[in-house]
Amino acid sequence: MPASHHARLAVLFLLLALPLAACEQSASQTSKASPPPPQVTVARPVTKTVVDQDEYVGRFVAVDAIEVRARVSGYLDSIHFQDGQMVKKGDPLFTIDRRSFQNALDQARASLAQAKANLAYTEADLARAQNLIGGNVISQQTLEQRTQAKRVAEANVSAQEAAVRQAGLDLEFTELRAPVSGRIGDRRVSPGNLVTGGTTGTTTLLATIQSTNPIRFEFTMDETSYLRYVRLAKKAPDLANDGGNVPVKLKLLDEQSFAHQGRMDFVDNAIDRSSGTIRGRAEFANPDGTLTPGMFGRIQVASGPPGEALLVPDVAIGTEQVRKFVLVVDDQSVARAKYVTLGPVIDGLRVVASGLVPNDRVVINGLMRVRPGVKVTPQQSTASASAADQPLAN
Repeated sequence: MPASHHARLAVLFLLLALPLAACEQSASQTSKASPPPPQVTVARPVTKTVVDQDEYVGRFVAVDAIEVRARVSGYLDSIHFQDGQMVKKGDPLFTIDRRSFQNALDQARASLAQAKANLAYTEADLARAQNLIGGNVISQQTLEQRTQAKRVAEANVSAQEAAVRQAGLDLEFTELRAPVSGRIGDRRVSPGNLVTGGTTGTTTLLATIQSTNPIRFEFTMDETSYLRYVRLAKKAPDLANDGGNVPVKLKLLDEQSFAHQGRMDFVDNAIDRSSGTIRGRAEFANPDGTLTPGMFGRIQVASGPPGEALLVPDVAIGTEQVRKFVLVVDDQSVARAKYVTLGPVIDGLRVVASGLVPNDRVVINGLMRVRPGVKVTPQQSTASASAADQPLAN
């Protein structure tokens, strides 16, 4: 092949290689370019007037807890309720065999009639003696004897009237009725069994009744908290938890928010020396019977006067070992970490007790895509709007 032909081929290959090299250089420069800053949603903290709350765990107790026992002894004749049902005050519960008590009442009435007849006779006898004493027909001693007989007859009538009333009460006591409204437990005695009544400790327990509406919640607070409440009473009497009709909130173990409204009605008068705590009590309406004596719950009690607080969504809060932080975006759009102290959840937002200022732009969406010191592309939103899209925190 001639040398000129080889030269033309070399020039042709060179011309084809130049565009390919340019493309490779352009791709290399593109791959070395930094990615764009990540987009995050930022919002300023919500400023709201809140009341600091203390939380305590306690149990529900019935306002009235009754042990149903008979006042008279006898054989149980019948039962008028189903185990566990709701009963109203005055509803019949048990009946003891009434026949012997009816006989005792009839006998007492007969004795009363006899005593009244004897009284009538002594009254007539005394009246005759009073007519005859003026003519010296009878002696003064006879008059006094008949007067004494009349007084004895009057006393006998009074005694027999009391016996009739007691026999009537005994007959009435054979019908046991609910002393309060509430839920009755299971029967402890079946019909046909002998029931021991009276006022001693050997009486037979027939059933128990627990009132359900309203219901009380008892809890204990430590001495430090009690002192704080005492001092609060001097500054804000309407928030002082000294047993004076102060509003409180409560939630059950399976609930996410403090939805039950109640009021404090009692604080004990002494601190327990062994535990260093004092007992408090609140009362709650319970029309549907959901709240049951013995059930656990968690109560919120106001621990300070109302004040301004900053709130952010829970999704904006990160954890670094035992510390909590939020990411804020500065004027140069760089994310910075701020360590915060948290408070309770109010209306779906978390109270930030310290660590933030109202003008901070907090990252509320995209927290996992950035880290402190990284430049970001912020998009403005509101903390309340973000909280509406998130489930309530515990």
